[in-house]
Amino acid sequence: MLTGQLAFATPSNVPGWQRWLVLSPAARIIFFAAMLIGLGMVTHAAVAALGWTWKTADPLHRALATLSMQLLPALLGYAVLVRLIEQRRMRELSLRAIPTWGVAGLVTGAVLFSVVVGVLWLAGSYHVTGTDPQVDWLPGVLVAGIGAGIGEEIIARGVIFRIVEEGFGTWWALAISALFFGAAHIFNPGATLWSSAAIAIEAGLLLAMVYHVTRSLWACIGLHAAWNIMQGTVYGIPVSGGAGKGWLISHRTGPDWLSGGVFGAEASVVALAVCSLLTAALLVVAWRRGSILPCAPWQRLLQWIRHR
Repeated sequence: MLTGQLAFATPSNVPGWQRWLVLSPAARIIFFAAMLIGLGMVTHAAVAALGWTWKTADPLHRALATLSMQLLPALLGYAVLVRLIEQRRMRELSLRAIPTWGVAGLVTGAVLFSVVVGVLWLAGSYHVTGTDPQVDWLPGVLVAGIGAGIGEEIIARGVIFRIVEEGFGTWWALAISALFFGAAHIFNPGATLWSSAAIAIEAGLLLAMVYHVTRSLWACIGLHAAWNIMQGTVYGIPVSGGAGKGWLISHRTGPDWLSGGVFGAEASVVALAVCSLLTAALLVVAWRRGSILPCAPWQRLLQWIRHR
């Protein structure tokens, strides 16, 4: 197993109970989930006490409340997981990578979604009827861009994909993290089984491969944030079923498989095809590097038992 590619690998020189109950992939994921829930409850209580969640609160304060609940539990929980449990530096979240991988992710996300919109326009599905220079863009950028980009990437790629890959190999990590990411969007407005499957394939697999190839969460965060911001704030398309009020006043026509329907362009076969092409390209890069970690669950289980 090419452990040099991994941010963390469970040491073989620790007691068996510690390997199973503290440092095993399952234990770390469960520990992070518990912290996420606990810190989420504390954060929710704090923003509620500030009045940011009240119906009378202005849109900016409601956005800040949502942003706080997206960011604080995930960031604090991940910091505890990495620094106290895994006892290492958070290289995948190094601030030095923001001007490189972070910016590269932003550019890629902006271009990628613009290609999707361009194809929809050429297909006669995307229509612009005007512009809205006065649109309140800040809440969308904070929640759908920064909040979703950082919070969801820490959970889906920083925890689930990264840790499952360590324990069971790249293929299982891709499958499990993508299924999780698709299922996490099933309760969004206008969501269907098709939209969740599309999210799992086009975003779950793509963003996992971005992390696998770059080993930087900032690349994933930048792509995710730019995709959402371009989608809602610029092109005026619903973001994963949420309201899409952007600088461009637009609407989409045609069958749902093409336009994406009320869920937005993410449920379109165009987005599915465009993102899948990039995912395939990244898989080729990983294959040629030899970075794919082929480790079946039962093989990994035998390794754990031998080291007890």
